[in-house]
Amino acid sequence: MSTFSKLEIDLRQMIIAIETAVSLVGMNDTNHGKRVGYIASQLGYQLGFNDQAIQFSFDLGLLHDCGVSTEQMHSHLVNQFDWCDAHIHCGIGYRLLKDFEPLSGFAIPILYHHTPWEKLNRLDVSIQDTRMANLIFLADRVDVLAAGHYETDILLAREEIVKSVTNYKGTYFDPEIVNAFHQVEKSEAFWIALQDRHITRYTWDMSQFESSKLLSISQLKQLSLILAYIVDQKSPFTAQHSVGVASLARYIASSLGLLSEQCEKIEIAGLLHDLGKLHIPDHILGKPGPLSDIERAIMNQHSYETYEILRHIKGLEDIACWAAFHHEGLNGVGYPFHPHQKELSIESRIIAVADIFQALVQDRPYRSGMPLNKVIDILDEFASSGKLDQNIVDHAKKHGEECFEIAKGNS
Repeated sequence: MSTFSKLEIDLRQMIIAIETAVSLVGMNDTNHGKRVGYIASQLGYQLGFNDQAIQFSFDLGLLHDCGVSTEQMHSHLVNQFDWCDAHIHCGIGYRLLKDFEPLSGFAIPILYHHTPWEKLNRLDVSIQDTRMANLIFLADRVDVLAAGHYETDILLAREEIVKSVTNYKGTYFDPEIVNAFHQVEKSEAFWIALQDRHITRYTWDMSQFESSKLLSISQLKQLSLILAYIVDQKSPFTAQHSVGVASLARYIASSLGLLSEQCEKIEIAGLLHDLGKLHIPDHILGKPGPLSDIERAIMNQHSYETYEILRHIKGLEDIACWAAFHHEGLNGVGYPFHPHQKELSIESRIIAVADIFQALVQDRPYRSGMPLNKVIDILDEFASSGKLDQNIVDHAKKHGEECFEIAKGNS
């Protein structure tokens, strides 16, 4: 097993993972951030940006919607050219990144990426941040205008898209960036590359270029907290769930005597375990009652989505498995992989117990949080049936009061 002193994660791979997670909110369109990044980088090339600035514009496009967690917000942003509440997700994205040093340079452009040029140009914002923010605004709106045409008539629709963008020249968009767009859009290849099968390959190619920045383990944890916040904002009934699972899993692991580096990685896996829930429709997560068979089938896909987001990041392979196995049972009852019992490591087993424990004590749309004695009864039942590890459940019972307070967020 890797030790933490040696664990370093490539920043660009994490940026792409953030985009992959956030874009799941789009439900039927999960490539918006990739396309905005591509458009922005092509405009940057036309504007004469150096290689570093072109890479920055691509990464900014991937990150620009990190403040979007709900379907409703996403729907407004893609269906209205100038939504009156667009600033909300800009502010959320800014607050998420401004204190995280490896990504703090993206915070100001994200804050202003829906601010019209005529207003933005008068604010006390640096020339560089102003240009990057408006570059993303134009790229974002181009993609929104083009989204319904990619797999059908994009080469025919381009004329109307260009006309719409040109109408906002000097008001919403910097005239210089609009002029660059006029040059870039003349190439059919520019538009064809935006279609799903091409943009995913382009992003994959970009992920192979290592970033100049590597994340330390403490930075990885900080970034995982950011991602956990994004997930938990998906529904008011899951607020703080990821942090609660992570804290409880780390406590159980530490009190069991696991190595400190194992405990750190278990905590990170706990923070990331529900990333895939960003692809679950809001009405299912917030349903005040039992799920239908169809809704349950949709819900049961979320841990696989978590695995797909994390498994491509070099150095996070084990964390990806621990996070994705949180609904697997030792008895083979669970989802979505049905691994053999020997494939369920102690880390996976701890997270599974912590996930159920925390969910039971938390208020949900269909019930209030349960008292400790009821939680213990249910955990015992799961252990007796072979779903959960009996030793870990017994340990959680032994430290029941401490586990309960941590799961409730009181410790």
